[in-house]
Amino acid sequence: MQNKYYAGCDIGSTTGKAVILNSDGVKGMAVCASEIDPEKTAIKVLEMACKKIDDINDPKDISYIVGTGYGRREVPFANENISEITCHAMGAFTCQPDTRTIIDIGGQDVKAISVGDNGEVIDFSMNDKCAAGTGRFFEMMAHIFRMDLTQFSELSLEAKKIIPVTSQCSVFAETEVITLLAKRKKAAEIAAGIQASVAKRCFTLLKKTGITPLITITGGCSKNRGLIKALEKKLRVSIYSLELDPQLMGAYGAAIIAKKNKETTI
Repeated sequence: MQNKYYAGCDIGSTTGKAVILNSDGVKGMAVCASEIDPEKTAIKVLEMACKKIDDINDPKDISYIVGTGYGRREVPFANENISEITCHAMGAFTCQPDTRTIIDIGGQDVKAISVGDNGEVIDFSMNDKCAAGTGRFFEMMAHIFRMDLTQFSELSLEAKKIIPVTSQCSVFAETEVITLLAKRKKAAEIAAGIQASVAKRCFTLLKKTGITPLITITGGCSKNRGLIKALEKKLRVSIYSLELDPQLMGAYGAAIIAKKNKETTI
């Protein structure tokens, strides 16, 4: 194998992500639903990414692998594991060097990350143990509306006004939304209230780390257009849209770090 490949494997609570690159850039990417066993998720998603590259047969052909995410210590082929906060910062910064603030919304947590001039993490804050505002929360809300996540993310864009959803607990928020629907309130306006509620939570986290443009959003919830609109309204600033899939940003950052660390040891 002439080309040297480097990979990042991000094992999250709901999905596994892998990015493989070489000196020419990204060559293979993959996303899969998380298995109960994080190691099985890592093997599956890395093999999926490897299949997209002709001269790689399996993860053993990759020169250096960095594991990240909550299951980072369960990536069997990893040469090292690094916090997802560091990896998301590196990934977003590499895609857009003007990035100074990142909102990372994953399956079970929300993070606000302040980024320095070289892509290093200056400060960060995380949500409390409640799942409100995370990917799991949006899955639950989409289920209430009998929609998939894509449909739900678009629903609030139709709203003429916002019906506030005030409950801070995900369980109580579910009850509140069901009650509003039972009262025949407009679904789009309730959805707008849900998005505004999550935007408010993100804003609270961002105040702890500082809100410095350019702002990017990473994680699976970055594809929620209704949330992006609500965040921009709350922050009063535009959110930059990354060209590479923002859900892959942790894995991409891990792959960038893998390449740098391998080259440093040569």
